[in-house]
Amino acid sequence: MQLSWLEQQFINDYQRDFPLCSEPFKALAAQYNVEETEVLTAVKKLADTGILSRLGPVFDHKKAGASTLVAMAVPDKQLDKIAGIVNQFTQVNHNYAREHTYNLWFVVTDKDMISLNKTLNTIEEKTGLPLLILPMEASYHIDLSFKVDFNDIQTVIEKPAKHKEVIA
Repeated sequence: MQLSWLEQQFINDYQRDFPLCSEPFKALAAQYNVEETEVLTAVKKLADTGILSRLGPVFDHKKAGASTLVAMAVPDKQLDKIAGIVNQFTQVNHNYAREHTYNLWFVVTDKDMISLNKTLNTIEEKTGLPLLILPMEASYHIDLSFKVDFNDIQTVIEKPAKHKEVIA
């Protein structure tokens, strides 16, 4: 898949520090010297193709409420079904299948410990499977943003002449 200049810029520029304003896509359009609809189209394409899996804030979970890592041992034939049930909960994020006895891992975040425990109990009831609750004992910040060299990945679509150079 070939990515446009705008899509590439967005990937490299906004793995962090997304504009915090009432019209962030308009701010991005001004930065890139394009129309807001072009930015929205680029972000939608990245999301639709799975290149962009999430666009949203990362919160300090201790300030945002309560959270925990959860693992489940799901029979392989039921993995998609159980993952679908788990994914119905707005409190669930970072849900991944793993090659292990505990093959479904996800994070549950809620407003407080009481609500978190209710959500965990409901997930257990709806899936019919026990949960392995793995609360965080220590917090570490790992910056997972990185600059992508698209020249090594694909043939780059040349940037249109109307786009100004963006230096990060």
